[in-house]
Amino acid sequence: MPRLSVQKSILAVALVAPLFGAGLIQPDSTVTVHEWGTFTSVAGEHGESVVWAPLTATSDLPCFVHTLGNGLGKYMPGLVRMETPVDYFYTQTPTKISVHVGFPSGTITEWYPKASSPDTYGAIDWADLNILPGASLKLPSSKGESRYYAARATDSAMVQSGGENEKLLFYRGMANFKVPVEPAYTADGLRIRNTGTEPISLAILFENQNGRVGYRITRDFKGEVLVKSPELNGTVEVLRRDLIAELEHAGMYPKEAVAMLETWKDSWFEEGMRVIYLTPRATVDNILPLKIAPAPRDVQRAFVGRVEILSPATEQKIRTAMGASDTAGLQKMGRFLQPFVTEMKDRHVLTDSRLEADYVQQIAGRIGSGPAQCVQ
Repeated sequence: MPRLSVQKSILAVALVAPLFGAGLIQPDSTVTVHEWGTFTSVAGEHGESVVWAPLTATSDLPCFVHTLGNGLGKYMPGLVRMETPVDYFYTQTPTKISVHVGFPSGTITEWYPKASSPDTYGAIDWADLNILPGASLKLPSSKGESRYYAARATDSAMVQSGGENEKLLFYRGMANFKVPVEPAYTADGLRIRNTGTEPISLAILFENQNGRVGYRITRDFKGEVLVKSPELNGTVEVLRRDLIAELEHAGMYPKEAVAMLETWKDSWFEEGMRVIYLTPRATVDNILPLKIAPAPRDVQRAFVGRVEILSPATEQKIRTAMGASDTAGLQKMGRFLQPFVTEMKDRHVLTDSRLEADYVQQIAGRIGSGPAQCVQ
């Protein structure tokens, strides 16, 4: 090799070595990244997303999770609750990377482990993240039950940031972007409109009334489709298997798909009516741009959208519960009670101002009058 080429090679190695920190980072990344998450919204009368405040309901997160302003973000209203995006990392080699998640239309409200830019809530950065495959590290825990822990049940590598250990990156937020799916009742059934430019590969109209469930599946649609209310003769077990298969088809590993369903099994299939759909990848990348350096070998992202609907059956339950002073019945509506009651008032379905003042305020005070308490 000519002397000049040798000198250039030596110089290149000398410049690169400090950047890759004792062999932790490889010039060609061997890391594979998988991410799943949920966008939750509430549909108005015409299908449009309405403002609600889900962060004031009972928390499902352990106390070690970092929160915006030490919990002050829980008063924040918005159109969309971005719930539990988690990022998994797979590699055979201990590696150091940086991860940046942009959220231009929203605010990051919770995260774990420590992030390096806590003052920029329209984005979040893990600038010095260690990926440690095969490591045996102590993970934080709490005594109370939390859906947080179900996400750990995968084969992903341990991660470490700011002295905190996990098997994933976790974050949540609130936002005001327009979701691509707008369901609304018509005289002929439920119209589901795709307002985006990408086809919706899967949309499920799901209903649970007093434990009886049913669902109808629509695939690969643009524009709008008309869907009849489902017959309540189905089972959650069958739907669960179908969703796991769909998540695997979207790029998730089997254990990741199961972990996602385990995380949300008590929420996605609870009482009421909703549309559950797969958000197009291009839409996810636009709403939530993800940048990782060095660039991973592969990145897969699967986000499930959930649009909660005020169905005729749910509306009647609210009216009946309010008329009977049935506090327990109203409490079953949880975080969706406030936007549902607001919609009913706007449509003049609720006409008794005494009931509205006495009971809605009473129930709202019990399920969401202040910051949610974390799980100890």
